[in-house]
Amino acid sequence: MNEKLKKAFDQITAEDELKSTTKEFIFRKTKGYTPKKAVNYRHLISAFACFVFLLIGGHWLYFSPTVEISIDINPSVELGVNRFNRIISFESYNDDGKELINSLDIKYMNYSDAVNQIMESDEIVSLLSDDEILTIAVIGTDSTQSEEVFSTIQSCTAGNSNTYCYYAHSEEVEKAHETGLSYGKYKAFLDLQSLDPTITAEEVQNMTMREIRDLISSLSASQGSDAEPSGNGNGNSNGNGGSGNANGNGNGNTNTNGKGNSSSNNGQGKKNKWGKSGKE
Repeated sequence: MNEKLKKAFDQITAEDELKSTTKEFIFRKTKGYTPKKAVNYRHLISAFACFVFLLIGGHWLYFSPTVEISIDINPSVELGVNRFNRIISFESYNDDGKELINSLDIKYMNYSDAVNQIMESDEIVSLLSDDEILTIAVIGTDSTQSEEVFSTIQSCTAGNSNTYCYYAHSEEVEKAHETGLSYGKYKAFLDLQSLDPTITAEEVQNMTMREIRDLISSLSASQGSDAEPSGNGNGNSNGNGGSGNANGNGNGNTNTNGKGNSSSNNGQGKKNKWGKSGKE
């Protein structure tokens, strides 16, 4: 605009002083206005879109768990680990687990440091000294990272007694969560339920891992001792209110209402339901 004014005034035949005074007057009235270059908003929009994409994508990458660590003793907790080996989430599956999580500050910590902090907490140390059992399961979708985490966890727990580590597939975890159990306790629950189908997840939820394992051992031993022996031969089965003969090959008979003996053809001895033998 200044150039246009200059050319216009150059064509006017007037005194230099008048020209100068007129220019100053116009400048004051327009407040020195000069036209501005147009802003290219298309470039700004593209840059903003890229920034938003990076922000959302980075958030998803950081806050998506790729490995889970299930820790069970009686506090039952699961730690979510991202692809950068940081703890981004944790979940408790009973009241003891909630107390343990609330007593620790492990979010965004490296998973190995977090596991060490849990292992060294007063509650876990006390339970292990009382001969309780601690299990740590590593579950993940990324096999490479999962194997590295599993190897590290094994190293962290190598010097602890009654501590067991194992690897599991992520598909199995969904079923555990549907029952309201952490994966480690769910695995023990399945072992127990195979021996006692009446047991429920609610009953197991607040049991310690030691209590569950002891119950499994007790039921296994009980069912093993209840197995009835079998043998070939002829035998007599007598009871209150009547008697009868039975011939053939097969299992010996046991009476229900009275005393009865099962003897072989050669008369060498008798055998009761617990498998003990004795002479006639």
